[in-house]
Amino acid sequence: MTGLARGGRADRRDLPGRDPRAVRHPARPGRYRVTGARRVVVVGGGIAGIAAATVLAERGVEVTLVEADPRLGGRVAAWPLDNGRTMSRGFHAFFRQYYNLRSLLRRVDPDLARLVAVEDYPLQRPDGLRDSFAGIPRTPPFSILGFVAASPTFTARSLLRVNVPAALELLRVSFPETYSTYDGESAADFLERLRFPAAARDLALEVFARSFFADPSEFAAGELVAMFHTYFLGSGEGLLFDVPDDDYDTALWAPLAGYLDDLGVRVLTSTRAAAVEVTEPGARVGTDAGALDADAVVLATDPRSARGLVAATDLAPTWREEVAATRNSPPFVVVRLWLDGEMDGDRPPFVGTSGYGPLDNVSVLERFEAGAAAWSARAGGSVVELHAYACRPSVVDDEDELARLVGDLETELHRLYPETAGLAVRAREVLVRDDCALIGPTGWDRRPGVRTPSSRLVLAGDWVRCDYPVALMERAATTGYLAANALLEGWGVQGQDVWTVPMTGLLRRPGGSAPEGRRSRRR
Repeated sequence: MTGLARGGRADRRDLPGRDPRAVRHPARPGRYRVTGARRVVVVGGGIAGIAAATVLAERGVEVTLVEADPRLGGRVAAWPLDNGRTMSRGFHAFFRQYYNLRSLLRRVDPDLARLVAVEDYPLQRPDGLRDSFAGIPRTPPFSILGFVAASPTFTARSLLRVNVPAALELLRVSFPETYSTYDGESAADFLERLRFPAAARDLALEVFARSFFADPSEFAAGELVAMFHTYFLGSGEGLLFDVPDDDYDTALWAPLAGYLDDLGVRVLTSTRAAAVEVTEPGARVGTDAGALDADAVVLATDPRSARGLVAATDLAPTWREEVAATRNSPPFVVVRLWLDGEMDGDRPPFVGTSGYGPLDNVSVLERFEAGAAAWSARAGGSVVELHAYACRPSVVDDEDELARLVGDLETELHRLYPETAGLAVRAREVLVRDDCALIGPTGWDRRPGVRTPSSRLVLAGDWVRCDYPVALMERAATTGYLAANALLEGWGVQGQDVWTVPMTGLLRRPGGSAPEGRRSRRR
């Protein structure tokens, strides 16, 4: 086993990807399986809950997985419609830096054959400016240098305005300290301080901030800086990503459900957790199908559900207040269209947009999903998905406002891809959700982590504080592993190693202090 408390470099043969600087964070040594009967209830069947249930069951723990929806997948779920169509909560990019999520998927797909590469994801503005990630070197700092050199949004004159000290902060990160260093600064404030060209900021920066379902003014600068380290400046895995070759349920969650079944996991879908009780002898989860007794509970729900369940416990008031202080991001809207004609052949599978009203990105699903491709072949049409992030809260309940937003999204699609204006919509599905986490500019150190005041309750999910430079689906998978590890450690059992991109930036000196002028704003 390699690595220290902060993680260690591994032998190249053990690497989870191509980057030789990837860091392994080993689980504490112990037995491989539990002795005697140990029971755990995992509440939540998304990525975090599946990851925790997998590790626990592989080590002999008796696991019951409770999921309120009819199927697994959580916020990456997909479900069938009529006529061979499917719907989901929207496009997700499976970056090659997502080491822990990928290790979960390898349980049922060792070669990750069900993930297919997206050759480019251009970022488009109405004025014709387009950034591309195709052909960009994968190794930092050549990755960002190549991007800047190829991007039409960066000119020699505009680069003279860049705040060089602020830009160098991106190369001097050190985790987890960097998260605290930017406490009190929003992503929008950091981008303003950076003084990147406006077009570049819109395309390469703000587009990614909004992928966290938040307006940059409400999003933490520390999370944005971590994202740049993970995807651009700290990892040699490159800037491109993969996507499943079919809908999420078919390609990912149904096979993993079978794997969990083989491990003896009891999966209760369409079952809602109503209460969590933690006592010294054990724990109990009350559900609408009856009470479940266990030795411990993994709470891996969305943040709103977690707040409700934690509020009703009798654990430390200060900790419950920290959980209560977590926030949900504004609503997002997904519109999936089945058109009666095909898109132009040169349209990419995915494009991010800036300046197209509420439209944040567009996916052409038959370019990569087998089910959508089969429908397209039968019907002679295209399956197109539109996303709008950080919408007004009233869109959740106001049907008229939602209808106007959907109309605006389709209008912007026609502006982006003019051929769609002449195509009729054979079917339309609209989804509105407001259950994602908002990582705001303040309070990172006060966000709840995996461990809680009770050794019998642990948290997991992309809203849970994690010391590593991970986010979104990868944070969900990582905290799921760490939650399982925390329970197994108490039983003398070795858990799951986790992997991350490097924990420090290219210019960070070992033991160095935070960048000058960017000391934590906390008091």
